[in-house]
Parts: sequence; structure tokens; C-alpha cells
Amino acid sequence: MDNYRSRENRTNETIQAQMWFSATRGGKKSFNHHECWEVVKYCKRFIIIQMGPAVVLNETSLRDSTTSDSPLDSPMSQDSPIEKESRPISRKAAKFLEEIARQNAIRIEMEQKRQDNEMAIQAEYAREMEYLRKKDMDKTDRETMAMDTSHMSPETKQFWKLERRDVMRRRLFRDDGPSNTDWLNDENH
Repeated sequence: MDNYRSRENRTNETIQAQMWFSATRGGKKSFNHHECWEVVKYCKRFIIIQMGPAVVLNETSLRDSTTSDSPLDSPMSQDSPIEKESRPISRKAAKFLEEIARQNAIRIEMEQKRQDNEMAIQAEYAREMEYLRKKDMDKTDRETMAMDTSHMSPETKQFWKLERRDVMRRRLFRDDGPSNTDWLNDENH
């Protein structure tokens, strides 16, 4: 049975299993395999089928009063179900839930640290790649500016002249900002 739906705890399940074992074996043997119940409790052979109303053990009133609160004395119908209040959580279960919550908090904290570390590594990698890209571009620009065009054809000289202009435009734009590059757009130069 599902504990949540039946509103029974594991102790009640164990007691029911012991009662079933005693009823089917005629009371000849005792129920010694409590750890096995957790494994076999969902098997078809061991599911407890309730034929009638659930039997509640040891449910007696703790107070001695002359007025009766029993359902027999109340004016409501006998067929209406009486809702039982859920049992409070035990100390052991509360400690277990606190431990689970603590472990979840630790797991979340570790996951956050891992993500932060991963993001820092990615940012460092991006900075390194940007540095290498700029270094490679600077090397290419230096080679372009140092290119000897004296032995080249006029078309090739024009190509390298335009390449040098692009290099100068990039360097001025990168160093001084866009306001100082307007003179490069003039065709007179």
C-alpha cells in the first residue's frame, strides 16, 4: 500500500504484515524478517487487501468525562466518514528530513560553486582567445604595413595600399575612438 494514500505509517504496515503472517501460518512461527518486508511489500502475494473497515488498534479516550464524544451519540448519520487527524511527525523522521534538507542545501551550494567556477573558466578562456586573436591580427597588420611593394604591379600596389589604409583605420579606431577616423573617409588622401 502507498503510505501517502492509505495514511498509514510503516509501523502499521509492519503490524499488518505480522498479523497476516500469523493468520496464514497458524501462529506456528514468529515473524523475524522485518527487513524483508521493505523488499516484498509491493509483491502481489503480500499486498494486504482490506475486506471491511480498517481496524484501528488502541484507540481509546484518554480523558474521563461524563459527556460522550463518540459518533454513536452524535446526531449525524452513521454512514458519514470520520476523518482522523494525521499523526505528528516523529523526532527520528524530523531529524531525517532535516538531514535531507541540509544535504540538499550542501548539494545546491556545491552545484552553484561548480557553475561559478565553470563560468570563470569560460570567461578566462574567452579573454585568452580574444588576446590571441588581437595578437594574430597585430602580427598580420605589421606584416601588411612592412610589405615591400616596389617590385609589384600597379594593381597589386593599389591592393596593398588599400590594405594599409584598412590597417590604419582599424588602429586609429581602436586607439582613439571613432571621432578621429573621419579624415580616412575622404577620397582626397
